[in-house]
Amino acid sequence: MRKPPRSQTQCCAPAKCSIFLSGFSARKIDKHSTGGVGDKTSLVLAPLAAAAGLIVPMISGRGLGHTGGTLDKLEAIPGFNVNLPITEFRRVLRTCGCAMIGQTAEIAPADRKLYALRDVTGTVESPYLICASIMSKKLAEGIDGLVLDVKTGSGAFMKKEEDAAFLAELMVETGERMGKQVVALITDMDQPLGLLVGNSLEVAEVVDVLRGEGPNDLRELCLELAGWVLQLGDVTATVAQGRQMAAQLIRSGKALEKFGQMVALQGGDSSVIDDPRRLPQAGQKLDVLGSRAGFVTKIDCEAIGIACVILGGGREKKEDSVDPSVGLALHKKVGDSVTAGEPLCTIHYNSEARAARAKTLIEASYQIGDAPLPKRPLIHRVIGKSGDKN
Repeated sequence: MRKPPRSQTQCCAPAKCSIFLSGFSARKIDKHSTGGVGDKTSLVLAPLAAAAGLIVPMISGRGLGHTGGTLDKLEAIPGFNVNLPITEFRRVLRTCGCAMIGQTAEIAPADRKLYALRDVTGTVESPYLICASIMSKKLAEGIDGLVLDVKTGSGAFMKKEEDAAFLAELMVETGERMGKQVVALITDMDQPLGLLVGNSLEVAEVVDVLRGEGPNDLRELCLELAGWVLQLGDVTATVAQGRQMAAQLIRSGKALEKFGQMVALQGGDSSVIDDPRRLPQAGQKLDVLGSRAGFVTKIDCEAIGIACVILGGGREKKEDSVDPSVGLALHKKVGDSVTAGEPLCTIHYNSEARAARAKTLIEASYQIGDAPLPKRPLIHRVIGKSGDKN
């Protein structure tokens, strides 16, 4: 595997990046994903870590290409403000322990322009620009540690695992050279994560997970990531203990309570937690049916993400607005059995023409065979300072 080039110059002192959070005594830990389809883990992890006593100053981005963006998901919550100035950011953090915003004129200001530039120049998938975009925001937060979720598979920017590992090593080394503790998990994105894709739908699924429910793959990945967050934050001695504590914080309702507190503090309507139907709802639904009996052997994850963009749930062009209500509800995933005419997916839409385009793409994205294939592992590798950790 190719190795990330080591810089010949010294990075600026880490202390210069942490002035605006210097008054916080608790450990400051963050988590970031490189982007995927249906990946809403950040919305689970931030309140979960805060419920464990950590400070989580999460600066996130918007959707790029076929992948969803954390800020777009948050803005599906009526009133939620992702554009807080530093003084408000600090206030929310001091009150509830977590806050989720976008880059500002004071924090990583160049990244907004670089985001747009990557989109129009076809360089969204450059590992060096991905590293620069992610790590500039994360280091500007003044964190002590960072857990990275680096996706690989058909729905990821890094389709090949070796490319995902290269990006992971690049970001881990960048963080460590700035004096931070960093670990990267290479996780699967060969099919959507969870069952719901689209901004309002994904917020509803986040609430499900924080209630101790939700689909197994999403719940298990959130617990694994939380284990690493709590271990890096010195809350627990081991990752296994961190997973156990995270599960307990969900069972007790403390993580969900923290999510509601953050939503309210950032101007959002926290009643959506008790009644997710208060989130924006699409006007129409359309089922995509299985063409034959058998087993789902493959889902083109990127095509699912593109279908959501076509519906209006993402941006085909930089200036496009996002419709938070549209999206997809998957009923069948890889390994599941299907009967002819059974729904594979339900399209939530507001435009007949867009729904027709999305339906054609979704139908082609599902492959059905006579026998189930082995499922890919959810977590492929863990990379940290000492290299592979498993």
